[in-house]
Amino acid sequence: MQFTRKGFSDDLLRELYQEIVKPRMIEEKMLILLRQGRVSKWFSGIGQEAIAVGATMALDADEYVMPLHRNLGVFTVRKMPFSKLFLQWQGRKEGFSKGRERSFHFGSNEHHICGMISHLGPQLAIADGIALAHKLRKEDKVSLAFSGDGGTSEGDFHEALNTAAVWGLPVIFLIENNGYGLSTPSNEQFICKQLADKAIGYGMKGITIDGNNLLEVYQAIKEAREYCIKEQKPILVEAMTFRMRGHEEASGTKYVPKELFETWGKKDPVKNFEDFLLQEKVLTPERIAAIRETIQQEIETGLEIGFAAAPVVPDTVEEVADVYQPFTTTSTDLAPLAKSEKKMIQALSDGMRQAMEKHDNLVLMGQDIAEYGGAFKLTEGLVDLFGKSRVRNTPLCESAIVGTALGLSIKGFKSMMEMQFADFVTVGFNQIINNLAKIHYRWGQNADVVIRMPTGGGVGAGPFHSQSNEAWFTHTPGLKVVYPSTPEDAKGLLLASFEDPNPVIFFEHKILYRSISGPVPDDYYTVEIGKARQVQTGEDLSIITYGSGVHWAMDYAAKHPGLSIDILDLRTLLPIDYTAVEASVKRTGKVLLLHEDTLIGGLGGELSAWIAEHCFEYLDAPIVRCASLDTPVPFAIELEQNFLANKRLDEAVAKLTRY
Repeated sequence: MQFTRKGFSDDLLRELYQEIVKPRMIEEKMLILLRQGRVSKWFSGIGQEAIAVGATMALDADEYVMPLHRNLGVFTVRKMPFSKLFLQWQGRKEGFSKGRERSFHFGSNEHHICGMISHLGPQLAIADGIALAHKLRKEDKVSLAFSGDGGTSEGDFHEALNTAAVWGLPVIFLIENNGYGLSTPSNEQFICKQLADKAIGYGMKGITIDGNNLLEVYQAIKEAREYCIKEQKPILVEAMTFRMRGHEEASGTKYVPKELFETWGKKDPVKNFEDFLLQEKVLTPERIAAIRETIQQEIETGLEIGFAAAPVVPDTVEEVADVYQPFTTTSTDLAPLAKSEKKMIQALSDGMRQAMEKHDNLVLMGQDIAEYGGAFKLTEGLVDLFGKSRVRNTPLCESAIVGTALGLSIKGFKSMMEMQFADFVTVGFNQIINNLAKIHYRWGQNADVVIRMPTGGGVGAGPFHSQSNEAWFTHTPGLKVVYPSTPEDAKGLLLASFEDPNPVIFFEHKILYRSISGPVPDDYYTVEIGKARQVQTGEDLSIITYGSGVHWAMDYAAKHPGLSIDILDLRTLLPIDYTAVEASVKRTGKVLLLHEDTLIGGLGGELSAWIAEHCFEYLDAPIVRCASLDTPVPFAIELEQNFLANKRLDEAVAKLTRY
């Protein structure tokens, strides 16, 4: 291994040595503790330390890193106290995640580290969002995201690199190519000669470096950083290395040819660098011993603190409270406000415009939303008012854009992403469920993101443009799910969603965009998230519903004046206004739960269970659910009309009133 000083000072070389030997010593101690049964699990980065240490040292301290589970050097270079790291690994309250996360699945804004999730690839897009924030603020900064060689096979890798290239984002994508994705060798993962060659397809610069040579890594990342800032472009860096332990200790290394350990053992990044510094007389054996003794003392002290810490005492109130960033929305008094008659599409468009005016840190993203105005023309004209930096057309990569939105939030931005159709959310599902929804609970970082979801059937669009998929998200703590049914509520709830620092999934029924209208305040106002709307009160039966169901219920009530029907519009599906639900049940004693979603697994099932558990004494009849057929949404109008819940509403009401 050839080291080139490139004018590096002795002080820098000594600092680099201290930083690379520290994670090695920590790991060696952790492996002993693992064998003793005093720690539960460990992902070893022994043999790969030069990449994490060199890369992090090459960045400014306030530049974000998205590390993975073999990058202990990132955390130690950023001066995270070993005692607190060990408390984290032991699942103690005093760690970085209050005992809620394992090993390196946590982040710290103080240290400018964004914690990983087990799905690996989604972290790359978060780096896009952070870099976009730097670009919008005209800051000379970069973000850096790690990937393993196996992770380059994931769609998130493609989406993140493509988005960064198209938008010209200063991101360093750093691949640790250690030859194996768990036990699968590289030749079964990809057939290109080098992973850096993948950069060509994105119009990016790509380089391959010796990942075991600390000075080469440090210099290459410093140069990559300068390149990204100067050119305002991303770069792909492939660092060749080898994992000297198993994927994690329990998996072993039997699948690795013995000669590879012999070959790479001679390339040990710590020993080789130490020998070089001794040769250069930058360090002496005595100085090395002193450095190691200081680190050893920190380790032993940290272990004492960690082992002395008591196990977590569960606090249910705190656990539930930490799912969301605390925030309370309120409803504006609409009485004194001037109103104009507007369709829902106009109300939503007005809401976005006024939100952009109020929040200069709000960025809108989505396919075709700029000059074209979006598939449904809701964003038409906004690019003329706010420019393409804030109203951004995206590539067809839903996952990357959701991840980018999260990255923007980490840097203090608000963002909105438009799913062209709610159906397309499936390809961004992982980011929403495992990143946006969980991140505040995991380490206190909020996701200030609104995802708009044009949804619903009735327009003859078939199975991939008509689904009602709101129930997928109501099952996910950490999200808020909003579904307005009127123009006034649509605007007020959208503005409230932009103010809320938590992730909001905002459903908009496509058929309601232009089919309904009503008085809408001209000025900025909010409608409280989590508060239902009493459409009308009644005594004979309650219809609890939302979205298109509200209009079906109103039409039915108008056609049956002999029935006194209580209609409750939930408006927010997570959290649900159970106080309003209970009040409606008390008024009538008979409950019909109506929604366009299919029956099995729909929100009606959860509401029915809650009412049966909490309002049983008020019921005069079994709860009735009215939902769409448990089939995909058909294309032919006749079949679709038969599919929709409205087809069975009369039968459901009759069943309830007969009881």
